[in-house]
Amino acid sequence: MVERWTRERRRDHTRSLLLDAAEEVFAEKGFAQATLDDIAYAAGFTKGAIYKHFGTKEDLFLEVSDRHWRRYIDSFTEVVSAVTELGARELDEVAELWRGLGQDRGAERAALSHELALYLLRNPEARERVTAKRMEAAESLARFIEDGIARFGGTLTIPALTFAHLIIATSDAVVLESRLGDVDLYRPVLEMYMSAIKRP
Repeated sequence: MVERWTRERRRDHTRSLLLDAAEEVFAEKGFAQATLDDIAYAAGFTKGAIYKHFGTKEDLFLEVSDRHWRRYIDSFTEVVSAVTELGARELDEVAELWRGLGQDRGAERAALSHELALYLLRNPEARERVTAKRMEAAESLARFIEDGIARFGGTLTIPALTFAHLIIATSDAVVLESRLGDVDLYRPVLEMYMSAIKRP
């Protein structure tokens, strides 16, 4: 039997397509140069669909950023969940997984993250709107880190929330510098992260 599309399911599907297109266009053109026409065209909808589901370009941009952070946390937890020990081999494996994520449109997503940071620096009202969500993402990451390190019997030498903020602040920069500078920073930065962990 074919599943019927409810109004809510159609709405969620349309929002998802618009967010996908917006993420692509914002990453390619930046916030200032991207237009709602560009985004609507990329999604296969009219500009009216964007107004109906999001309101303004800023609302759409902030929604894209919120989804970006949620996906970032999911990706990070996926990579780190594969670790069963804290040795050199495991660091190599995590670096390889992270490198793989960075190659799959990772640079574009990292650029989008920097685009968001610049936008928030220049627009205090927008910054106020997303402060709680950004803190929620950092706290969620901090809890995941604490639980993961406790699994190995380790402890952090700095507060978990500070560690989470450090990871958030540096991870996109690692992806971008690895791509732009043609260097591989994944393993060295993991070692830097590890220096904040006291092993049993």
